Amino acid sequence: MQTSSTQRPADLHGPLRDAFERQLALCDSLETIADSLPDRLDRQECLHMSRLVGPLLKHAHAAEELLLFPEVAATLGDPGIIETLRLEHIEDECFAEEVQYELLLIGQGRPLLTPEATGYMLRGFFEGIRRHIRHEQDLVGRLGAGPAVGEPLPPAGDDAD
Repeated sequence: MQTSSTQRPADLHGPLRDAFERQLALCDSLETIADSLPDRLDRQECLHMSRLVGPLLKHAHAAEELLLFPEVAATLGDPGIIETLRLEHIEDECFAEEVQYELLLIGQGRPLLTPEATGYMLRGFFEGIRRHIRHEQDLVGRLGAGPAVGEPLPPAGDDAD
């Protein structure tokens, strides 16, 4: 598949959908961990997720920046959107490092945070990722490629959040 910045929105649908779905699966796994705190925690799952969260997010962001950002810039013509998305990626990746570190420590049996603080951290992280994905899905829809994951999106400007 061609990965140049001249791809049309229809070509973006599959790779972006895959990136969104992987991130949403990550969020679901982190939510399961948060729900299991403190008594039903699977330390091996925490170790697994600590190895997965950073690379998965960086890979997804790279795909978004390569495939989505040029189309958004060319179609919507608002450089502020791209700058905002880039900053959100940086924030997400910094937060992911904190999540990754705490999951590693939990998996090793030496957590830094209380279970309550870990739960809040995980929920803040995965809810932020889900919100970020909804925003990017909206952008994909505005480009004419339709929603990348889940149900059809409301018309642009309808802020149901």
